[in-house]
Amino acid sequence: MIHLGEITEENWLEAARLRLAEGQLAFVADPVGILARAYVYRDCRARVWTVEEDGRVVGLAMVREFEDEPLGYELQQFLIDCREQGRGIGTQALTLVLDRLRREGRWPTVEVCVKKADVPALRVYEKAGFVDSGYVDPEVPDALNLVCRL
Repeated sequence: MIHLGEITEENWLEAARLRLAEGQLAFVADPVGILARAYVYRDCRARVWTVEEDGRVVGLAMVREFEDEPLGYELQQFLIDCREQGRGIGTQALTLVLDRLRREGRWPTVEVCVKKADVPALRVYEKAGFVDSGYVDPEVPDALNLVCRL
């Protein structure tokens, strides 16, 4: 069974050892980079949740809050270990992240920026209810900015 957990003294090294597939290196930060980003964005209420299955850390999700318009959540990083992909864990974990943010209820939307070339990730987000916001970030013109109403 998949669930979200917290980064702790006991599991952060296990989380740091998660691996990306070769083709994903251009799309998502490595696990240590995700943990570092959460620290850097701590003033934006950044947090990292572990994605766990049967007591093992199999992924990470990092969410922060926008401090400028439009106010909302940003799913800044989402990673499932390459050895665990293809079994629906990403879809289940994303549903859990969205459910948690709905319950928290601080903001009505979640945004995520996804490279157009990352077709598998786009499919997962679209399946979860994300749609193209129409916004094009001039710093990342090769990406789609997707939004999901909570």
